[in-house]
Amino acid sequence: MGRVEIVASALIRTLRFTAALLLAPVVIPAQSAETGFLNRTTAVGDAQYRYQVYVPANYSSEQAWPVILYLHGVGERGNDGLRQTLIGLPAAIRTAAARYPAIVVMPQVPPDSNWVGAPGDAAMAALDRTLAEFRADSSRVYLTGLSMGANGAWNLAYRFPDRFAALVAVCGFVSSASPAVPGSKPAVPVDSGDAFATLARRLGSLPVWIAHGEIDPVVPVTESRRAAEALRAAGGNVRYVEYPGIGHGVWEPTYASPQLVEWLFAQRRSR
Repeated sequence: MGRVEIVASALIRTLRFTAALLLAPVVIPAQSAETGFLNRTTAVGDAQYRYQVYVPANYSSEQAWPVILYLHGVGERGNDGLRQTLIGLPAAIRTAAARYPAIVVMPQVPPDSNWVGAPGDAAMAALDRTLAEFRADSSRVYLTGLSMGANGAWNLAYRFPDRFAALVAVCGFVSSASPAVPGSKPAVPVDSGDAFATLARRLGSLPVWIAHGEIDPVVPVTESRRAAEALRAAGGNVRYVEYPGIGHGVWEPTYASPQLVEWLFAQRRSR
């Protein structure tokens, strides 16, 4: 074989190899999503509201994840986007993250405000943005809140009874404003008649878990007792847990309860 033939043969092999590379499928490494407690912002009208989203460390878009909307109490109000993660469900997640394999949305109420009204709208906007941002299971969207946040949770459940698969209300109030929360409002419109009966009719068969301390000095335990009684009378799906000898801070044993966790993630909203 002459020199020209050798060069030509080498050139042909090079061209074939290059063509094979060009035709081969390109494998792009999958990008890992952010996980942990993530800062986010949403707007309602001209007002900006900060919130956080907790994403489990093993999050993958290959599966649909449950989503929990969590509303904090009066002591965590602010504009820093952080205080709402210090107690309640966020604290329970930091203690035992594996117990809550879910995406958790944690909006924050501005100072001197409450969840009934624009901040409640902001909470729903944060939830909707999260459902669009991450791979979520739309049949397993849950709502929970403590104290003032439970009042807000009752209110959002009243306003959007078809959005959630279950509600967890911890030491919340329904029928009247709380002296501990200046400017607070009942969970249902004041002109709707008996607040508890109205709420029960509106929620229908929505699964509800209610927790309250027997000697709560901040929110009367009768608020949760009457809510549970009204739901039962209306044929609702309700579980009521009252902690004997405990005051207002029942969120720690509630969110640490294996029974609550098992019950919560078993609930699914029918399509």
